[in-house]
Amino acid sequence: MKNTLTGLLCLLTLSCAAPHTAVSAYKIANQIHLSGDGFWDYLTVDAATQRLFVSHGTQVQVVDLKTGRQAGVIPDAKGVHGIALAADLGKGFISCGRDTAILVFDLKTLTAVGKIKVTGQNPDAILYEPSTQRIFTFNHNGGNATVIDAVTDQVIGTIVLEGAPEFAVTDGAGTIFVNLEDKNQLAVLNAKTLQVTQKWALAPGDEPTGLAFDIQHSRLFSVCGNQKMVVIDAKSGKIIQIIPIGDGADGVAFDPETQRIYSSNGEGTLTVVDAAIPGHYKVLDTFTTQKGARTIALNPQTHHIYLPTAEFEKAVGDARPAIKPGTFVVLEITGK
Repeated sequence: MKNTLTGLLCLLTLSCAAPHTAVSAYKIANQIHLSGDGFWDYLTVDAATQRLFVSHGTQVQVVDLKTGRQAGVIPDAKGVHGIALAADLGKGFISCGRDTAILVFDLKTLTAVGKIKVTGQNPDAILYEPSTQRIFTFNHNGGNATVIDAVTDQVIGTIVLEGAPEFAVTDGAGTIFVNLEDKNQLAVLNAKTLQVTQKWALAPGDEPTGLAFDIQHSRLFSVCGNQKMVVIDAKSGKIIQIIPIGDGADGVAFDPETQRIYSSNGEGTLTVVDAAIPGHYKVLDTFTTQKGARTIALNPQTHHIYLPTAEFEKAVGDARPAIKPGTFVVLEITGK
């Protein structure tokens, strides 16, 4: 996921100028404090077991959402980015950017069972496509995607993307959509043939990162670095609407039951968008979270939102600002 020094420095010096509603329907209901002072990226909810998988430094920390406490740790995940869950196979897959590999673990025991070398540099976003039982790892610096048979853990192909891939989503029936950050495009992939079938422009969106999908209404929501959420028709690639969001967005989630879209903005806000009428989206709230809270996971059962972040030391020169020891936390947001 996007994690540049320039972007981080901006987040640390930015004063939130986004408008706020007088009384928000949302609140920080809990702060889940986790040990370790490394940086973080994606996090994933396993709705079936009510566990939250949090990427953090060189490990994935697993939280029991019923108690709000850490239930386990999956270590040896150097440069961890994302976690994909294949519940039907009882497996999980972690993208390890500095290892150029995928760590495979047992979903029940959280025990590592192997590593798979990928075919591109810095595996970042990762996705399980259930209809083909394949894992797709999107190699940000390699401009490609590695395809893995999730049953055998064998690499079966590489898809050339000609761009830096970010987050990806699937319709669950063999079609995958992935943001290409440096091209301001959305690529459409066929999970069966391993071909790029379409590339759609996202302008005026710039530097797209997070991506969410309203499968029922065939709408994609791409959050971009220039404070825009681009809504795209997933069948035609046509841009339906541009929605203003906060600065530093790196994640977005869609709740099909409440018909809400949530953009997690690193400036320290959560943009809440009403999606009840497709094609007529409107911002309902700009809720204050905490600076650095730029990635997101949604629990579809409870509708709670999870945002990881920490406090930072003052930056020195061009060096990346350090995390203040003992401040890493996952914010649990509740609301309508």
